[in-house]
Amino acid sequence: MITVIDYGIGNILSFINLYKRLNIECRVATSHRDLVGSTKLILPGVGSFDHAMISLDRSGMREGLDDLVLNQKVPVLGICVGMQMLANFSDEGELPGLGWVPGTVKKFDLAKVKQLPHMGWNDVVPLNEGGLFKDFLEPPKYYFLHSYYFECADQKHALASSIYGEEFTCAVNAGSVYGVQFHPEKSHHFGVNLLKNFSEL
Repeated sequence: MITVIDYGIGNILSFINLYKRLNIECRVATSHRDLVGSTKLILPGVGSFDHAMISLDRSGMREGLDDLVLNQKVPVLGICVGMQMLANFSDEGELPGLGWVPGTVKKFDLAKVKQLPHMGWNDVVPLNEGGLFKDFLEPPKYYFLHSYYFECADQKHALASSIYGEEFTCAVNAGSVYGVQFHPEKSHHFGVNLLKNFSEL
């Protein structure tokens, strides 16, 4: 059962509708009770880092998510700010992140980019085959909207890269924890393929 975490931030219905079209069972969790029986988790997020972390803590689901992800090894996919929350810290805020993937969220260097936020379609280069990027028939492109990016503490956790002013990590993986900076739910067939692959991990 794929469970989308609804803590008041993120476009929940996009994921529900997409998986419904794929005939893949999916539900929404708004409390720790809703997490019971989850076999996959999706953590969406938009807005600022600290606001997202505060909202997740206030939802009452933080402890249950830590148990599912860290102890039960249930696969989780963080998306956009949801990916940034996987890190230890962010330059955008003061609160600690979830710490599920070692790293820090950094702001793009304005001396190297045209403008912020980075908004629009970009090529994504998977750094290994399989997993989220299995069976792609053409190089994937995804929709981005962000001013910060994930800097892995260990490059072995970098799953894919993209370029905006300079090369940056746009997808991460550590064990059963995955994150993507882009929006697969807004990325047409490329996003459908990725979310389907996640359901099959």
